[in-house]
Order: sequence, then C-alpha cells, then structure tokens
Amino acid sequence: MLETSARLLKLLSLLQAPRDWSGAGLARELGVGVRTVRRDVDKLRNLGYPVEAVAGVAGYRLGAGAALPPLLLDDEEAVAVAIGLRASAAGGVAGLEESSVRALAKLEQVLPSRLRHRVRLLQSVAVPATQGAAVDPDVLLAVAAVCRDHQRLRFDYRSHDGTASVRTTEPHRLIHTGRRWYLVAWDLDRQDWRTYRLDRITPRIPTGPRFTPREVPDLAASGAGIASGAYRYQGVFRMSAPAQEVADRLASSTGTVEPVDETTCLVSTGSNSLDELLLYVALLGFDFEVVSPPELAGHARQLAARLGGC
Repeated sequence: MLETSARLLKLLSLLQAPRDWSGAGLARELGVGVRTVRRDVDKLRNLGYPVEAVAGVAGYRLGAGAALPPLLLDDEEAVAVAIGLRASAAGGVAGLEESSVRALAKLEQVLPSRLRHRVRLLQSVAVPATQGAAVDPDVLLAVAAVCRDHQRLRFDYRSHDGTASVRTTEPHRLIHTGRRWYLVAWDLDRQDWRTYRLDRITPRIPTGPRFTPREVPDLAASGAGIASGAYRYQGVFRMSAPAQEVADRLASSTGTVEPVDETTCLVSTGSNSLDELLLYVALLGFDFEVVSPPELAGHARQLAARLGGC
C-alpha cells in the first residue's frame, strides 16, 4: 500500500486525466478501499483541489477552481510544455512572451537534466516562426533568472555598429516588443537606467552578488528608451491628429507621443530599416510629415515614388 503522501499524489495524477473515475476504479488503481479513497478526496479538497462528485457512477473528477492548483506532468508532457513555452517566449503568441519566460524559468529550474537535454535537442532542429533577431534560449533563461533572484549581471555587449563593451548591471526585467527582447537594467558604471537588446548580450558566469532592487522608472519610460535608442534609425514625425488618438494606436514600447496643439502632435520612434520606419508610421492611419532627420525626408519621397509606380 502506498504511503499517504505518495498516494495523494497518485490520486491527483489520476484525477487530472480527462475522464470521470468511479470510487471503485480509483480504489483498484491505488490498492486501497473505497472509504480510504473518500478520505483522500476530502484531503485534496482541503488542500484547495476542486474535486467534484459525479452523479450516477458514484465517482469523481477534477473540476476548474478559482486558483490553478499544482499539476503533475509526466516526462513527455513536461517536454511538450517546455517546447511550447520556448516558442511562445520567442514571440509565437503576441502578448504572452514575458509571462512565457517566467513560466519557462520556473519549469526548467526543476526539469531533470535528461529532459532538459531533450528540450534543447528538439529546439535545435525546430524552425523558428518569428522574424525577429534570434535569442539563445539559454541566454533568455539566464537573464530571466538573475532578474528574478536580484543578482548582478556582467555581460559582453555589442552595439548596433559592432562596438564591443563589458557592462555591469543590476537587472530589473525583460521586455518583449517589436519582435525583440530587451533587458531593462541599472548600469553601475554609467549610474543610469539602460535598455539592452538581448540578442547582443553574452552573459559572464558566474553572476554577481545579490542586490536590493532600486525604485524603477515607469515601464512606459523604459519602452520609450527602447524606441528612441535601441534601433539603428530614429525619426521624429509631425502627425495631423490629436495626441490621444495617436497614442491609442501607438504602443508605448515602440514610440513616444508629444502634443503640439489640439490637432497635431510629435511622434518619436525607431527601426533598423528606413522603409520599415516610414511604413510603420504610415500605417498609423494619419497624415504626417518628417521632422528629422533630413535624410529620412528624402527617403520618404523615394519610397513614395516606388510605391506610386506599383
């Protein structure tokens, strides 16, 4: 007969199967009597698991509760979940990237080494769906871990022009925007908040000592830093629309909006392609003119000529 704790885990695993169990069926699987099954079901309910009674078969099933209880995964299920989370973290599901990384960090922390190897093997032969710059999943998880544990992080960093440097930071959090991952961190050498593209980071191991988290700026301001500083090209545009209308269509992590008057505003944003930058602003759906830089205005005329000839 199984010990009580092990038996409860076995019972929970059985109830997580998408089926109804009779009391007698559970008793056979557990090697106990029906009365013991009833007592164990009551213990699970007291722990917060929503075990429902099934009329007609004198049985049980696990229902949906107000809070998500711990789930038991077999090896194949754990690998499948890890692969799915890695795909989601890479931008496979819009809006779920950051929560996917948090969940993946929790899962891989307890994943046996044999399963971790299988996950990496499957990931290495999978074709990524995202068109953004590729980020090594191990780097993503390592940076997520130091953000969670409040540990200093030193890393080699390569800027957009290829300049290499070593940064010492207090990492705060990861942000996913524009098909890219960014680290928001306090740069200890520069004594300021900075954003770093994750695909340009090579962490140095081991990580540094723990730190007390600083009061951080509004994450919208962090997003503004990404929009204005992380791209090869930056532009300022005068939009023929009220600031609020433009802000409703422009994600705070991709640009900033500054009112000029009741009918116009200035938008600052960036991109690694002049064509992409102009098309992004055009797709906001408002008339606009380029304020700066001057070469962007010339490129806008060339792009308009090309599109007009289509």
